[in-house]
Amino acid sequence: MSVIKRLEPRLANQIAAGEVVERPASVVKELLENSLDAGATRVDIEVEAAGTRLIRIRDDGGGMAAEDLPLALDRHATSKIASLEDLEQVGSFGFRGEALASIGSVARLEVTSNDGDDTRGQAASCAGRDMAVSLRPAAHPRGTTVEVRDLFFNTPARRKFLRTERTEFNHLEDVVKRLALARFDVSFSLRHNGRQIHDLRRCVDEGDRLRRVALLCGPGFVEHALSVERHAGKLRLYGWVAQPTFSRSQADLQHFFVNGRYIRDKLVVHAVRQAFSDVLYQGRHPAFALYLELDPAEVDVNVHPTKHEVRFRDGRSVHGFIYSTLHQALADVRPEEGQASAYDAPSPLSTPAGRLDLLTGELVHQREMGLTESRESATPGQGASRPYAPTPTSSGSAPMASYGRLYGGASAQDGDAVAEGDEGTIPPLGYAVAQLHGVYILAQNRDGLVLVDMHAAHERITYERLKSARDDAGIRSQPLLVPQTLAVSQREAGLVEEHSELFRGLGLTVEVAGEESLLVREIPVSLQGADVEQLLRDVLSDLLEYGSSERIARHEDELLSTMACHGSVRANRRLTIPEMNALLRDMEITERSGQCNHGRPTWTALSMAELDRLFLRGR
Repeated sequence: MSVIKRLEPRLANQIAAGEVVERPASVVKELLENSLDAGATRVDIEVEAAGTRLIRIRDDGGGMAAEDLPLALDRHATSKIASLEDLEQVGSFGFRGEALASIGSVARLEVTSNDGDDTRGQAASCAGRDMAVSLRPAAHPRGTTVEVRDLFFNTPARRKFLRTERTEFNHLEDVVKRLALARFDVSFSLRHNGRQIHDLRRCVDEGDRLRRVALLCGPGFVEHALSVERHAGKLRLYGWVAQPTFSRSQADLQHFFVNGRYIRDKLVVHAVRQAFSDVLYQGRHPAFALYLELDPAEVDVNVHPTKHEVRFRDGRSVHGFIYSTLHQALADVRPEEGQASAYDAPSPLSTPAGRLDLLTGELVHQREMGLTESRESATPGQGASRPYAPTPTSSGSAPMASYGRLYGGASAQDGDAVAEGDEGTIPPLGYAVAQLHGVYILAQNRDGLVLVDMHAAHERITYERLKSARDDAGIRSQPLLVPQTLAVSQREAGLVEEHSELFRGLGLTVEVAGEESLLVREIPVSLQGADVEQLLRDVLSDLLEYGSSERIARHEDELLSTMACHGSVRANRRLTIPEMNALLRDMEITERSGQCNHGRPTWTALSMAELDRLFLRGR
């Protein structure tokens, strides 16, 4: 007697439901995605008891004809794909045709729809058990309404795994927020237990989009957000990334979308964290809402039941594109006119007219004036000229070794007070007026008071110069006295042959000595004494996982960071006014000068209005 039996439809649907319907939030996600695929411009969500008692979603999309309703509740029936070619370049949210069937197997489901302009619609309903679908006429405008009642009523064991109503609703609300961030062209309304939670109107311009982002991510995120947009071939990345000083203790404000689909992908997370590696305080997490667009044929969205993970055809290029875009965006942030602080700064996004294009080089004007020898920006573009023109560096006449002579200050203004200069030539960080306890520089700019951590600021300046010198000269190698042999897998040995140029660029000379053996002949000079075997294995692991590796550069950066820390001006060091001004000018032309090498802020500011409020002036 055969021991292999075909599962009955009800049991098969409930097994599928275990993958698709984890909790009420899963139901809302599937139904909202169907509404968006149907072309809806408005979606109303109403839930009771966090969705366990009722989920009702109504949209104004294209609707379904009466003959399509029974099929919509059947497994593996969909209008979104018809061939293997469609599956290889999916452009819709849901495409497997499992959602409604899975939901109907564990709840009481009713779908009412109309694809015409009159009010004559049809309703299809089913309730677990044998999944028999019943049809009846129902009045309904163009669009679809889906009602899900008594979720898991026939699978009580599943219901026991649900959390408290508050927790389940938080998960459900997160789903709505993510889709609202993905589709600014759609209005969303969310009601819970009869109370209005969200009423998000359709966005028609950039101001509307920023207001929605502020509502969903918080006004603090928008105030500290940097606008990002970059094209490279068929890749486009745009959106907002918060400045490092708006980091989070948890990774709870990270929204990444690929062709409009929210994903949680380790390749993306790795690229973002690498971009923040030089500016983020230890243990903190960046905040962002970013959108990647690429050819649907270049990404496989069919690798996970919930479709939260994707697989890129060329993961290395995508990783490098995300990293370089964000790395340059963060590098281009420097003190600007009217900016209150590197620690708590009103964003240029707060007024659309004042938004900055952070991917255009800002050093063009400085290069033309001969003020810097910085490397070319990764993204071409014309930079905005500075509203001030620093004078050439003064010789410095302090009795002790001066900042200018020891550390190559860019320029030093001798003015004792800002009031003596022309208002139009006052730089963003102003001019130094005093030094506080040998630790902080007090400066006056056009807007008020600027306070600079002397050591932290110079540490960043020194660090960036060391990195620039390293990159200009390349990574120098030294031969090992005794070449080191490593036992590896055939796949790892193949990687070494495939990426031989990459290894040479990293300062590693590695040869394939056999099918499962490598020979290391040279390593970077800066990593003398390092664990060569572990380093190479880490690089190979990165190549397998992400298609690229920054291990050696990260090790070198750590060494340069330590050198910069020890080579920077120390606390209790007395600086002259020209020396302090030279430090301020260097900060204004140095990448990532808002944070030190460890992610701490280097400066803050108080405007005259804030100072007046402190002393109750004008009351």
